[in-house]
Amino acid sequence: MAPSIGVTSSIREGTLLTMGMDNAHSVVNAGGVPLVLPNIANESVLDQLAASLDGLLVTGGGDVDPTWYGEEPHPALGEVSPERDQFEIALIRRFLQRNKPVFGICRGCQVLNVAADGDMYQDIYAQSGRPLLQHSQKAPREHASHYIDIVEQSMLHSIVQNIRLKVNSFHHQAIRRAGAGFAITAYSSDGIVEAIESTQHRFALGVQWHPENMTRSGDPAARLLFEAFVHACRASRL
Repeated sequence: MAPSIGVTSSIREGTLLTMGMDNAHSVVNAGGVPLVLPNIANESVLDQLAASLDGLLVTGGGDVDPTWYGEEPHPALGEVSPERDQFEIALIRRFLQRNKPVFGICRGCQVLNVAADGDMYQDIYAQSGRPLLQHSQKAPREHASHYIDIVEQSMLHSIVQNIRLKVNSFHHQAIRRAGAGFAITAYSSDGIVEAIESTQHRFALGVQWHPENMTRSGDPAARLLFEAFVHACRASRL
């Protein structure tokens, strides 16, 4: 039986759950069954989801509330969703406690780090203190716009079998300090963090780019990332 994978969703207009179909197609094509999650931070709901799902895909979306890492809002902070933050952070922590696979994409990478008590730049252009690349590309979502360098012998390196990739980019926030038990395993050429992974769990990986969109163009690294994640979800049931 294919592993059941929870896929997080955005909240639109206060009442609508939305999730990009590229996330669902990428999970299905890698051999998993995607289940869209509700953003309801009820303790019994969270406990049952963590117990019943084989893996968690934390998707992209809006900004993370800086209250979670002890900061006041910067003027460049974008729209936040308190309900989504609370739900995702609580669910990620339950998955990590159970050593079940977690794969975070863009915002998902950031919120995974915050769940592990790391912190972030609320806006890289205002706070990083150095010249930066264009990290919110104007090209189509499946187009790779800039390069990243990957730490050798990391899990990410073992999955994509490369120390350099060209990736897409749609963000103005980024990880500043890795959370407890996590290591930074990829950077862009301007020093912005592009990936983190756990040193303590079987599979807890966050990437700053959007591999789910790059699967449209047949990008091999994007396909390998989802295949590795789904494989880990299948193995977590054993």
